[in-house]
Amino acid sequence: PELFMEYTASITGKSPSTTGAGSEGALTKAPFNALPPIYDLNNALVSYLVTEQPAFITSAGYVGPKYRVDHDISLLVPEIWCRLKPEETDPKWMLEHGYLEKVEDFEHKGEIVLASRIGYRITGKFARIFFGRVFNNPTSVLDEAMLKPELQCMDTFVEGMNTIVAAHKQSAEHYFADGSIEDACPPLKALLHIMKDGQFEGEGLDSLKVRDLFTRESMLASDWYAERLQSQQTHDIAMWKTHVQYLENYLQRQTHSGVAKRLDIESRLTASKETLDTVSSKKYLKALVGTLGRQPIQEYVK
Repeated sequence: PELFMEYTASITGKSPSTTGAGSEGALTKAPFNALPPIYDLNNALVSYLVTEQPAFITSAGYVGPKYRVDHDISLLVPEIWCRLKPEETDPKWMLEHGYLEKVEDFEHKGEIVLASRIGYRITGKFARIFFGRVFNNPTSVLDEAMLKPELQCMDTFVEGMNTIVAAHKQSAEHYFADGSIEDACPPLKALLHIMKDGQFEGEGLDSLKVRDLFTRESMLASDWYAERLQSQQTHDIAMWKTHVQYLENYLQRQTHSGVAKRLDIESRLTASKETLDTVSSKKYLKALVGTLGRQPIQEYVK
């Protein structure tokens, strides 16, 4: 969920033209994408859940008020990652072995700071072990104050978190303003409500009910994913019917009989009919499980 909060708000500069109505500022890219941004977010979520692809984010810029890293970190992280063993790139493994830690909410001057919106961050052990594969003295590269910027200045950290939460709220409101919240798949609908209002049906970001929506098992068993697969099959059936009809019409044109023979149109028609039978079957629908599917948009087709 924290990852898609980031994608929706685009705070680290992920292009809004590919992930949604974000706050990064590049909203002039909208003309390159005529579809509602929620379709992109839905597709991205399905892709991540189907593949169980882990995601790690690095942000260039200031880390607290005392350190600025710019894109040095962008160059450094690939050097670190290419030295990790396959199992070491698994976030669950990292958590179990103390290389990642969950950032928790806390109270500061009588107010709750939603620091958990950050998600999980690397620990001193991560810096010592993995950065040690590149540097002789890794703690001089990432010390405790960089790993935990709240140690530099708590007030600045709190202000930064409040800015992040405000950006989440502002970005989420776009999806309510244009009505596209109704096209959000259930996990993203819950998340957008939490970003906007702090809760969804009485559940917050830490709710197991909400977090379980963001699992591969939950998605594969859901009605909304089944609807995506049905939409894909319906689209494929319509497409292959069009192909078959085109080839049949082509063969009926006597003036093109010579060309039709040379292009072997009859064999192509036979193959198209066979493919149409395949995509029309229940077996094909089952074969689509584990794929991206298709955003159901039939209601918009006139």
